[in-house]
Amino acid sequence: MGSTVSMAAPAADTDTPAWPDDAIEVGRIVDAWGIQGGFKVQPFSSDPKALFSSRRWFLQAPAGPSPKGGAVVWPRLLKITQSREQGALVVATAQEVPDRNAAESLRGARVFVSRQSFPTARDGEYYWIDLIGLAVVNREGEALGVVTDLIDTGPHCVLRMRRPDAAADAKPDDAERLIPFVDAYVDTVDLAGRRITVDWGLDY
Repeated sequence: MGSTVSMAAPAADTDTPAWPDDAIEVGRIVDAWGIQGGFKVQPFSSDPKALFSSRRWFLQAPAGPSPKGGAVVWPRLLKITQSREQGALVVATAQEVPDRNAAESLRGARVFVSRQSFPTARDGEYYWIDLIGLAVVNREGEALGVVTDLIDTGPHCVLRMRRPDAAADAKPDDAERLIPFVDAYVDTVDLAGRRITVDWGLDY
């Protein structure tokens, strides 16, 4: 893994770095930090390992109008020099952000990294992004829905999916099915086959 990153480093220094085909949004810059160009990032996961997995953070503007009322020009790529957790946030510095003014101008920027850079998950652990879109079936092979999101309850996560039999105009509560992502209910997760098998009834 280290050799691959080292060999690819020269390409990262081009003026117009290529946007990764597997870019995943992992956080958002929320404020400056310190006086020497540091900035704070709100990670989208309670475990921000994806942010620490790469020294190449790609930026994109948030949806909607600029908070300053005009176009904001950000560097497309930040080459991170250091990053660490600070409470619920991540604080970082980058070559392209020399001072506090530059860091303040990054507020609102969406942070993406290449999915390929994520650390390998341990057995029985999965990245949320890999579960979204998977079909969920029960032991009888009955379709329960497709994962649209996950909810972090603290003790465990919950799979959120739309019921396949839900009417197009159904209310969210009626169209949604929630299944705790725990061993008691989840039999197998087949990432290659894009399928999760659970011990769950159609009438639950």
